Amino acid sequence: MFSNLGGVLREKKYTGKTAPNILKDEFGKVDIKKQSSLYPSNSVEDLKSLDMEKGNQESTSPRGVLDAFDPRTNKYSGENSKLMKFSLSRGLFYWNNLFKLWNRRSIKRLASFPAVSLPKTPKRKSRSARENPLFCTLYDFKTSLVNFTISELQAATNNFNAENIIGKGGYAEVYKGSLKSGQLIAVKRLTKGTIDEKTSGFLSELGIIAHVNHPNTAKLVGSCVEEGMHLIFQLSPLGSLGSYLHGSKDNILGWKERYKIALGTADGLLYLHESCLKRIIHRDIKADNILLTEDFEPQICDFGLAKWLPKQCSHHSVSKFEGTFGYFAPEYFMHGIVDEKTDVYSFGVLLLELITGRPALDHHQKSLVIWAKPFLDDADAKELVDPSLGDNYVPEEMDRMILTASLCIERSPILRPRMRQASHSTAQRQ
Repeated sequence: MFSNLGGVLREKKYTGKTAPNILKDEFGKVDIKKQSSLYPSNSVEDLKSLDMEKGNQESTSPRGVLDAFDPRTNKYSGENSKLMKFSLSRGLFYWNNLFKLWNRRSIKRLASFPAVSLPKTPKRKSRSARENPLFCTLYDFKTSLVNFTISELQAATNNFNAENIIGKGGYAEVYKGSLKSGQLIAVKRLTKGTIDEKTSGFLSELGIIAHVNHPNTAKLVGSCVEEGMHLIFQLSPLGSLGSYLHGSKDNILGWKERYKIALGTADGLLYLHESCLKRIIHRDIKADNILLTEDFEPQICDFGLAKWLPKQCSHHSVSKFEGTFGYFAPEYFMHGIVDEKTDVYSFGVLLLELITGRPALDHHQKSLVIWAKPFLDDADAKELVDPSLGDNYVPEEMDRMILTASLCIERSPILRPRMRQASHSTAQRQ
């Protein structure tokens, strides 16, 4: 059943400096030949230039763009100061006034606050203007968002009852809730940091979500800035992948659903990496950050750690270590390097979770990757498959998922596929 996979995994024990290509002519058949089609030459060049770009700061992230504004001088620095002044007057000034309104405990709600008006820019300036992250945020901001009161969220979540927590990170907690209309929601509440840090984090995430639109990304319903910063997303009864897969034993996740979740998550990440106006690195891909719709369609959520990655840069160098243990790529853990391959590694861990049914870290804090590596190296696929599945899976699909996971968790980022290649490998797309 796993004969083809075994051969491929054994062949993967190479000693060269470049990775093998994975080309499949049909289900179950793997040919390791043409390196260039799966691993483009510029993939290696990108990584070679890491040391040259160590000085690259985080100014291209939404948080960095906001930090570029100096409230003492009421000015932006840099070559785009004219555009930034416009962005300030139309954007940040708007939001700053909004928060001042709440700080004064005004009875006004967000709905009564005047909308942002954005005049058309001249054609000769449109391109440079729209390439500015903050400007793009203002243009693409969703004006249909609901402005919730804290009392509405307290009622929906039973006063933020701990039993309703479906996700928790270093800076936020996510609660499931139900509005009076019956609509299920996920409420992300920022819990740590100073007021300024929470405000910056809130605007940073809002700035990214505002122009993300894909079937496999979470749908933002609204926000609340009363008694803290809150973002509200659509939620189905299934909750998150983490709670469904690793929660109640009554939840049986079949192979068809697991494979669908793998494909959808790959599509969502591919969209973030290549199809957004600005490339987005999520930085916190994990089971708890994958929401499931009623038909098991995955939706990537929680963009609190996300970074915008400009076209001219191959990576970010970050000084603050953030994320979830068990999903960290080695280069991020050791050197603070963040790029598309960071998300690819986390995606590989997520695939292992779907294959094995095990969490990224067990209750003994043992890594799933460390547990799975010997079986991957020995091509012992049967030991990897979740016992609850039995034989109820498609062998060819299982082979592809195991192979893709094995490639994605390579220690060296040079040897990992890009998200497009990982998506194609998982789905057998040509």
